[in-house]
Amino acid sequence: MRTSDWRWISRRRAIFLSFILVFSLITSCALPVRQAYKVDQSLPLGTIQGDSFVGKRFPFTIRIPPGWQGSTQYPEFLIDQGYGRESLMETPFFLFNPQTKSSMQVDFSPGGRTVRFSQEMIESLTRSGAGGLVAELHQEHGKDLPIQLSKAIPIQLKGVPYAARMSAEFTIKGEWQEQGWIYAFAEPYQIFILYLITGQNRDADKEALKQAFSSFEYLGVR
Repeated sequence: MRTSDWRWISRRRAIFLSFILVFSLITSCALPVRQAYKVDQSLPLGTIQGDSFVGKRFPFTIRIPPGWQGSTQYPEFLIDQGYGRESLMETPFFLFNPQTKSSMQVDFSPGGRTVRFSQEMIESLTRSGAGGLVAELHQEHGKDLPIQLSKAIPIQLKGVPYAARMSAEFTIKGEWQEQGWIYAFAEPYQIFILYLITGQNRDADKEALKQAFSSFEYLGVR
């Protein structure tokens, strides 16, 4: 494994392991509120239909912005950016701009049996992801690295009752980046959306991701 691969794995874990740590406090000694849900791994991930992706294993649709590509296979440039190959292989959908290398990943995980989700809880867990990311960036690049954190704010995703978004902006070796994440819940799934905007054409890529978020629709388990 390359050093850069390990750095990305630690960064992704820095965000999402923070959720798990808070979860352990929330769910301890709690009573079940839902049946355990098992993902049907025999189903295909989904297909591209026109300018949209339609998920089958995980029931959602999303529009692919002009100039972007959608795939169930990760683009190789994500490896060059330091993303861990093993984590990418476990992610069901990627949206990316092949020119600027900005990207978005969508992942699903069944909600815990004892977790009572609410918008307040989702926003709290979304905020918790920032602490791990900041700690990892400071460890890797020094505590003097300026990091601009946004607030954790609600975001509307079709078919999703609870969702929040947060991001961090920083510059490493002269290259500006925005690392953002969305955490959401719609029975029976937790939904994780991770995105990276590079500085090559940031305004256009931000608008493209805005369009993608507004087109995202969770279709529900049938």
